[in-house]
Amino acid sequence: MGSIAEEPLIDRQLFEIEYDRLVREEIETFRRKAQAFLDGQITEDDFRPFRLKHGIYGQRQPGVQMVRSKIPSGMLTAAQAGQLARVAEEFGGGRGHLTTRQNIQFHFVPLARVADLMHVLADAGLTNREACYNTVRNVTTCAWAGIARDEVFDVRPYAQRVAYALLRKDLTGNLPRKFKIAFDGCAGRDCISGAINDIGLRAAIRDGQRGFRMLVAGGLGPLPTEAQLLEEFVPEERLLNRCEAVIRIFNRYGNRANKNKARLKFVLRERGIEWLREQVEKEYQLILTDGGIAWPEMVPEGFGGYQSRPQPLGQGALLPLAERNQTGDGEYDAWLATNVAEQQQTGYAAVTVRVEQGNLLGRQLLELARISTAAGDGTLRVSIDQNMLLPFVPLARLPEVHRALAAVGLATARARHIDDVVTCPGAYSCNLALTKSMNLGAALGETLRRYDDPRVRGLSIKISGCPNACGQHWVGDFGFFGNARKIDGREVPYYQMLLGGGYDEEGVMRFGLAVQSIPARLAPAAVVRVLDHFQANRLESETFRQYVLRSKIETFRELTREFAKPAELFPEIYQDWGDDQAYSLQLGRGECAA
Repeated sequence: MGSIAEEPLIDRQLFEIEYDRLVREEIETFRRKAQAFLDGQITEDDFRPFRLKHGIYGQRQPGVQMVRSKIPSGMLTAAQAGQLARVAEEFGGGRGHLTTRQNIQFHFVPLARVADLMHVLADAGLTNREACYNTVRNVTTCAWAGIARDEVFDVRPYAQRVAYALLRKDLTGNLPRKFKIAFDGCAGRDCISGAINDIGLRAAIRDGQRGFRMLVAGGLGPLPTEAQLLEEFVPEERLLNRCEAVIRIFNRYGNRANKNKARLKFVLRERGIEWLREQVEKEYQLILTDGGIAWPEMVPEGFGGYQSRPQPLGQGALLPLAERNQTGDGEYDAWLATNVAEQQQTGYAAVTVRVEQGNLLGRQLLELARISTAAGDGTLRVSIDQNMLLPFVPLARLPEVHRALAAVGLATARARHIDDVVTCPGAYSCNLALTKSMNLGAALGETLRRYDDPRVRGLSIKISGCPNACGQHWVGDFGFFGNARKIDGREVPYYQMLLGGGYDEEGVMRFGLAVQSIPARLAPAAVVRVLDHFQANRLESETFRQYVLRSKIETFRELTREFAKPAELFPEIYQDWGDDQAYSLQLGRGECAA
């Protein structure tokens, strides 16, 4: 068979009509079910799984929902970005939140308005379906797919088709727990964190044939687990079969009796990789014999940024970015150095748009859509670090793009640097969160802007409002997750601090080491203390993780001891970041494992 990247010759118009009909009927079914719940005709327990399967979460605030829209592969057309801007303005209080799985979330939406919101998304080919619940979640893809200079091959067509093939299937819609898949096409590096996914796929070529190296059973949460190698090479035409075989084994052996131990990683922990490999092979052979989920002949327009008629490109600049002299404009030159990188396509660059804690205003999304159309290829990309990427910007138009971004507050330099903090929404909206992680992220970002040392600036900070790791705290150089303690009988917001997460010198994902819990208000001071020690004591050739391991955790516990148990208290220590009133631990019913 030919590459699945080839467009089949069938009637796309009829396909699109039928797909739209299916989606609209699905939305109206949701409307009827939601109204039945609001009218008291069905219970919360009956409605919750249905609601979650459609990407609608409850919030800690009563009467409103969080609506999560999938962005398959993190790819958006400009028209879709404009439609998301409309959703933000009409339904989401003027903003949306980008997640570490390349979704966008809208908060504080009344349930009675959700179906209308879903129709607006469907107008642009976007869906909420299976963005939550015990399903195959959004399939993530390296934001540099198709443009990276060290790319093995473009993985986007494979990610798009796998994502669409697994959507709305009986097998994938009611699993023991959520299931995550990630694709990466870059050579020699993992830029999509495949090792923390249930299936991590990295592009490979063997004897001239395309395929994928497959890792399985990774995951974070309170008990993180590194994915294990299932197969060194899966040919492209058997990729979906292999993925289905893994999902079938998870569906059969995942722990449905205990949602806290239901992920595939627990099957791996209990039975081992050899057992898992043997069972997957058996299921794979059955699929080859009896058939399984088929490769879709095409994906809907806009799904994963797919365009049947892509916007034609103009001419890029001839002068390489490295040879373009600095302008003397400090802000522009800093942005050019940290947020702009050349693509494999001569004369074009991709611009990383730094989005603070993943929070975008509707008007900012609308401007990004306009810039993409005017100065790019009409597409945008969401990265797993909650930023956005504008690809195919001609080098000569970079000053113009910078001015346009600056006009809407999106031209901040130092993307993916230590002050570009990744956070989940935390107690802003989540029922399970103990702390307001976004506010700590903002406080840390402000504190750490003063560091000019390149080896400090290149570090990462990731924060979650609870141990469930939506902010991926285990894999940051600095990681924090929220907890609570009492001092003199009063509740105080705390964060467990971890150090040294991320990739080791061999490119293997490693988890951070727990130091100790620090009051929320003293977390920035604790980070500064560790960074100052790092600058004073690091060896010339060692990474931050190597420095942490060499120094040993006891060193960092002693360095931060005065913050963990402060001798002198002050009024703000009883307040979370962003609050002017005393902290009070409030938890609702979690829905991640409903």
